[in-house]
Amino acid sequence: MHKSIKQMEEYVVSALKYRPLNFDSVVGQRSLTTTLKNAISSGKLAHAYLFCGPRGVGKTTCARIFAKAINCFDSQEGGEPCGKCESCLAFDQQRSMNIHELDAASNNSVDDIRELCKQVLIPPQTGKYKVFIIDEVHMLSSSAFNAFLKTLEEPPSYVIFILCTTEKHKILPTILSRCQVYDFQRMTTKNTIDHLMYVAEKEGYTAEPEALSLIAEKADGGMRDALSIFDQMVSFSGGNLTYENVCQNLNVLNQEYYFKLVDYFLEGKVSECLLLLNEVLQKGFDGGNFIAGLATHMRNLLVSRDAVTLPLLEMSEKMRTRYQEQALRCPIRFVYKVLKLTNDCDQAYRTSRNKRLQVEICLIQSAQAAEPENADASGHSPAQTIKPIKKEDKTKPSVQPAPVVKVDVPKAETEPVVIEDKPQQAGESVATKKLPKVSFKHFGAGKKEEEASAVSSATERTGESLPIDAERLTAAWYAFIDSLPHESVALAKRLKSLQPTVNDDNTALLAVSNPQVQQTVESQMPQILAIMRRELRNDGFLLETQLEKEEEVAKSYSPQEMLKALKNQNADVGDLVSKLHLTFD
Repeated sequence: MHKSIKQMEEYVVSALKYRPLNFDSVVGQRSLTTTLKNAISSGKLAHAYLFCGPRGVGKTTCARIFAKAINCFDSQEGGEPCGKCESCLAFDQQRSMNIHELDAASNNSVDDIRELCKQVLIPPQTGKYKVFIIDEVHMLSSSAFNAFLKTLEEPPSYVIFILCTTEKHKILPTILSRCQVYDFQRMTTKNTIDHLMYVAEKEGYTAEPEALSLIAEKADGGMRDALSIFDQMVSFSGGNLTYENVCQNLNVLNQEYYFKLVDYFLEGKVSECLLLLNEVLQKGFDGGNFIAGLATHMRNLLVSRDAVTLPLLEMSEKMRTRYQEQALRCPIRFVYKVLKLTNDCDQAYRTSRNKRLQVEICLIQSAQAAEPENADASGHSPAQTIKPIKKEDKTKPSVQPAPVVKVDVPKAETEPVVIEDKPQQAGESVATKKLPKVSFKHFGAGKKEEEASAVSSATERTGESLPIDAERLTAAWYAFIDSLPHESVALAKRLKSLQPTVNDDNTALLAVSNPQVQQTVESQMPQILAIMRRELRNDGFLLETQLEKEEEVAKSYSPQEMLKALKNQNADVGDLVSKLHLTFD
């Protein structure tokens, strides 16, 4: 028991235990550390620095190493601190009086900055410089920034400020203009894997590269986050990190599911795809995350196809080889289609009421994306549709009789041409099939003749003459309105305000309000008759338009106009008005 308590007291998390102590041990920031070391070697130091970048990439660590190096009594070649002099030892033991750290997240008031400005006036007792490291400087209030401006611009010669922040856009431009700005980069997956492997070897742990790669992806470019997850996985697995136990502990879907799913796509196995989705959902994973993971998998397959884009695939060598092998079996058009389908599904998933069905439709279409598409006669590919899951038996060809299409040509010199589309025989190629010949001798005849021919053709098809009634007439009228194209919305609204009435068994009257409407209806008359005759089953039906008579509106007269009208009707009225001196107001 005492031994376990002692071990707990001695345990230090990896993020602190393996924190870099010199510039060479900083991971992933080679260009910045080289610049800082050159500035120290040449003695060209600025009075203020701003270190900005994502969390956990080494901003505060580099600030401490820089402060330690410029006060080192025995600076090494290249600007590295010696780590053995009194200044370096005092810094390592956190008793140095020349280096001050301020957390602006909790000390962001004007009084805190004023207290710092007072400390600036005190010169260092030992060493050359007094360094002030202000972490999370973007948390300072506006008044605190303004109180800090003058001191930051013209500090004493022995003072150096190092400001650290993760949100550079929140820093005032007046502060940025007074600092040398260093932008720290996110950690690459390779750098994170290498450092985690180094830590695992130092601690005596065993770790699969795929497991460390998964930790690096989860950390999203932050080394501190990666080390924290690493410690968590070590506690879970007892020092043996495998891909399976890391997936289980981080609640990440095993990449094997996606490799298996793409294989099902290529083989057109829709049922297996749906069963695999059901298995994933039963494990507690969200369908939206599953689709997002599938999109990432297809993106990785895309970049694996070309050696130029292969560096974009940040993962272990074993997993990269696995992606390359599957990418060679995937047609490029198939990859593009599935990427488009998964992206559309991801966008529609958030607003869909049946989320599982949305994912299943995406998987069905993806499983059919690898099948070759037959272009239509115009050379365009057919629209994306969901084909039957169960394929038909091709040994039993089904031949259905094709309809006979009769095309009427205006009767000038030719007879109507009948085009018969004969069913394709078994084994006959589409390319060798003979197309029917069509005569274009009278192509371009007047529109009136074509409309009349269309009406005649429609009448010829019905062959009936039922008497009309009001109910069937209204239904036929609305059938014509519904047949109008989408571009004729205004016309459809105008025609809905009109209502034909029965005149006799074969005739209806349509009252219109003005000549313009009458002209519009007359121009549409061939189409109106063709559709209404078919709906009414009356070959002799006729629709007559009738212009409504305008009602005379009583005119309003002024008193002077009324007097003038009375005078015109009777001359004595004028004499009477003059004699009696009457006025009309």
